[in-house]
Amino acid sequence: KIIPEDLQDNLIKYFLDHDHSKSNKKSEQQQTIKTIKKIDSNNNNNNKKKSIDSKIITNQHVELISKWIDKLEITDELKNLYEFKLILRGSRDGFTPEKFHEFCDNQSNTISIIKLKDSNEILGGYNPIMWQFKIYNIYSETKDSFIFSFNNNNMKDIKNHILSRVKNKKYAIDNNFIHGPSFGQEDLQIYGGSKRSFNDRTSHCKKISYEKQIRKTEDHFSIEEYEIFQIYK
Repeated sequence: KIIPEDLQDNLIKYFLDHDHSKSNKKSEQQQTIKTIKKIDSNNNNNNKKKSIDSKIITNQHVELISKWIDKLEITDELKNLYEFKLILRGSRDGFTPEKFHEFCDNQSNTISIIKLKDSNEILGGYNPIMWQFKIYNIYSETKDSFIFSFNNNNMKDIKNHILSRVKNKKYAIDNNFIHGPSFGQEDLQIYGGSKRSFNDRTSHCKKISYEKQIRKTEDHFSIEEYEIFQIYK
């Protein structure tokens, strides 16, 4: 028998719609799988960012320093968890001013981390601009640098800390060729002395260009280990 024309049209439409529905469903499933993979990939990337190659600080320090860079309070929600890429380690690369300038000159957005010898203290600073090798006019200007200290028996405990932001921006960064990573006029001065080694007891902290004194004493100290990281979002 011949199928009526109107029924034929309806059947064709039904099968076309049915195939289209199956195609849509398949497309939706594929899109869902892609989304799940993307979320999983993002989670993996975030987890990678949280790890840090350091002998001195932990992920907790990284989170707090990330907040300081974004000028947040310790209780504020974290906006950017920065990636810390190691560019220098004293025990690996040397404790001299020459090695510091060799590895770090012309590098910007750096975090310096310094572990004091025979002490629980950790000192450090953030320099958003480039380190340079200077003999004269040694200071560089920035309003965004800061220095800090941690003093805890437990390496993972970050509660006992001092944050000190720059007060006199003209003297924010000390680029003296005989110094290591130094901030302010003497606020955090890493100096090798006559032996040209940061292991010698010749570095010190004295509040001049920054808001707060980051140590309880201005006595000289020697360095057990130090690390310089470049940060990325």
